[in-house]
Amino acid sequence: MKKQSIKFIALILAFFYGTLLTGCQKSKSNTVKFVTSCYPVNVIALNLTENIDGVEVINMSENQQGCLHNFQIQSEDLKNIEKSTAFIINGAGMENFLNKVAHEIPKVKIIDSSIGINLIEEEVECTHNHGSGEHHHHHHQSNPHIWLSVENYIKQVQNVTNGLVIVDPSHEKEYKENCEKYISKLKDLKNQLDTDLKDLNGKDIITFHKAFSYFAKDFGLNIVSTINDEPGNEPTAKQISEIINTIKEKNIKSIFTEPQYSSSSAEIIAKETVAKIYTLDQAVTVETDKDSYIHIMKENEKTLKSALN
Repeated sequence: MKKQSIKFIALILAFFYGTLLTGCQKSKSNTVKFVTSCYPVNVIALNLTENIDGVEVINMSENQQGCLHNFQIQSEDLKNIEKSTAFIINGAGMENFLNKVAHEIPKVKIIDSSIGINLIEEEVECTHNHGSGEHHHHHHQSNPHIWLSVENYIKQVQNVTNGLVIVDPSHEKEYKENCEKYISKLKDLKNQLDTDLKDLNGKDIITFHKAFSYFAKDFGLNIVSTINDEPGNEPTAKQISEIINTIKEKNIKSIFTEPQYSSSSAEIIAKETVAKIYTLDQAVTVETDKDSYIHIMKENEKTLKSALN
């Protein structure tokens, strides 16, 4: 009788653990996984998926990547994207590796956060080396740094929400509720920035690169010149000299660098002028904190008020 009882209990335990393992395997296979291309959209995804069980968000680029201008997608990145429910991108031309993703993973579902946003077209100078020497030409391209306008960022949140609902309709209610919650915070941020930055004394500024064009447009700032057209390409002696002359001619008091990149060129310029160096953060190397975008934009506001008033 005792042996039969032990066998019975063993059978019950075996059934229990078997059911538990099956449930775990099922839960794992049903996990919704979103891969984001960069931190601005990663922060959006973190807010939209907050407190939703079975939904995972991972960011593809490294924390110190900065903008994706020169990002080289790796095989491990492609594997992560292939296993994802959808790949969430900034769009507007930021991800120059999208053709490779589409070629390697033709069935990938892409959520483009830039849909419907009015893009700023800018002239870019390119230099090519040929046998006869360097050749320069100019062309126009869209500025992809759309998230630095809070109004644009709100539209990005809405676009990503619409995409999440399409690829994962089972969590539609949660996505939409989180969307309303986050947009409410962003609207409060926009109202604060509009109030605090509308009466700045100086409007002419020098920035590190073209990241802040949308931000400047929102608050009536005039980016007279940029130190680097593209991060990673150091300015020539001629370009530095031209910026120095511009600062002196227009009596510009502020140069804005970015924490993701070297400030050495800005320091050279500052030594030759009366301009002081300040730091503006383009919110591309944030930690995995759902409120990081808001915190960074508030710090940028403080910096601008200090520099331009």
